[in-house]
This record gives sequence, structure tokens and C-alpha cells, in this order.
Amino acid sequence: MRFNHYGGEAALLAADLANAPAPFTPEALEPLLVARGIVRHSLSGAEAAAVEVWSRRLGPCFGPQELETRRDRVNGLLAEAASRPYITTHDGHGPHLHYADPALGAVAHIRASSATGLAYVVCFASHTRLGRCARAACALAFVDTSRNGRRVYCSVRCANNDAVTRHRRRACAD
Repeated sequence: MRFNHYGGEAALLAADLANAPAPFTPEALEPLLVARGIVRHSLSGAEAAAVEVWSRRLGPCFGPQELETRRDRVNGLLAEAASRPYITTHDGHGPHLHYADPALGAVAHIRASSATGLAYVVCFASHTRLGRCARAACALAFVDTSRNGRRVYCSVRCANNDAVTRHRRRACAD
């Protein structure tokens, strides 16, 4: 599955934030924000704390749930983010959407981008693509970018570890 930068990357940002360990610090958040294309990635301590609070709101949007439940959760985030999308053509790029006015600050941009990214996945891919790892010892949030949309693990490593655990369990039972 292919995502555009302002939809898929923003949904991946939401998963990254939902998985990030607390407490959030500017130093810990900066590489994550840079990796997801957030231009204003240098945050103050207060901004990092605000993003941590936001990340707790993102977490429940991932994992198995009915479409209506996920829709209501994402709609709540969109309402709280209160973004106003606009078209821009900065830095020699073609026209593309930005989800928040830069004057509102980095936290507003992160909130608007991550909420809109989740909405993008729900509306244009499938609400089932916002998953939680099926490995009992993990449960990380992920965006299923697989071709068939049937991914149940956050990584190949978790899938392999779970397969080994199942194999050993069967071997002990025999």
C-alpha cells in the first residue's frame, strides 16, 4: 500500500507517538519528528509535554475495534486538533496540503498532522489498518502498509518471535 507524505507519513507519526516511551523530552522527540518530516522538530520542554499528552489520545485509535468506535475516536482528535487545511507551494514543491497554520506552533502542527493522518487511513485505506501487534509481549501500535492489509505484527521480528513461541509450545505438548 502506498501512502502520500501528508496522509501516510502523518499516520506513521501517530503510531510513533503512541509507541514512544514516557517521559517525552525534546531530545527524544526530535529524531522521531525529523524522520516523519515535521519541519519544526526542535521543541521546548513544555511542547514535548504537550505532545506526550496528545500521544495518550492517539493510542486508543490503534488495535482491533469497530469502524464506528474508531471513527468516533479519530473525529474526537480532529475536533481537538482544530486544524484548518490549506494548499501551499513552498520550497519549490508542487501544490500540497498543510493541516495547520505554522503561526500556531509546532504542537498544533503535530496534533493536526497526526489526527489527519489517522483520518486519511480510515477513509482512504481501511480502518483495520491501524493495528496493535498480536504478540502478547509487545502490543505496539502500527499502520499496516502491507499490500493485502492483513498484517498483525508490528515487525518481522515480533512475527518470528511469536512463531518460535508457538512452535515451542506445540513441541512441549507432544
